[in-house]
Amino acid sequence: MSPIIAEIIGTAILMLFGSGVVANVILNKTKGNGSGWIVITWGWAMGVFVAVFAMGQFSGAHINPAVTVGLAVAGLFEWGMVFPYIVAQILGAFLGSSLVWLAYKEHFKETKDPGTKLAVFSTAPEIRNYPSNFMTEVIGTFILIYGVLYIADPGFMSVDGEMLSAIVINGQEVGFGLGALSALPVALLVLGIGLALGGPTGYAINPARDLGPRIAHAVLPFPHKGSSDWGYSWVPVAAPLVGAALAAGLYLLF
Repeated sequence: MSPIIAEIIGTAILMLFGSGVVANVILNKTKGNGSGWIVITWGWAMGVFVAVFAMGQFSGAHINPAVTVGLAVAGLFEWGMVFPYIVAQILGAFLGSSLVWLAYKEHFKETKDPGTKLAVFSTAPEIRNYPSNFMTEVIGTFILIYGVLYIADPGFMSVDGEMLSAIVINGQEVGFGLGALSALPVALLVLGIGLALGGPTGYAINPARDLGPRIAHAVLPFPHKGSSDWGYSWVPVAAPLVGAALAAGLYLLF
């Protein structure tokens, strides 16, 4: 499978689980209505697990521009593939959240509050303070990328110097750490970040996860939709990229 197609599919899977669990918890008249933050964080973690497990063998399953940029800054991914990966991730996030809209279409009709509907697609802070919100997303993404850089460090080397766990992109070997088993520690890392740091901003920690679905919210038709809150949208895009660069810098330092 093409790495670009794999990134589209992987990010769509992430959003199908992630936006899906949020919709189940907060939209009216669902089976999971009111089941809470623990359910939401587990749903997102399972989205990461399935996406990485299924697509990692084809693209490394970055499913997040912050991961792509962090790996590139750390010298573990070629810069020429960064832009195509990011475009694929945003498209995949748009498609995945659109499938959630389709699955929960009747429940969007039953939910009158525009902010609740937007929350299915994108993040928003509980206390709107842009510097504080930005720093929260930087910290969360820093922990994510720093962990990923060690989990997905380029392959394990055998005694004869051959890479035992790697994928090939454009003729170049790219490390995939534990192979498909990387899915479990990465998913648990995302779970922990959500539980520990998700409260202030909803832990976007992924520009595509927020931007693609926010675009979907803006273009998909449903009643009582309200604003897509573009005034906040720069925070979950810019802050994770800063956090990723800082994590890669510390990784290189050591």
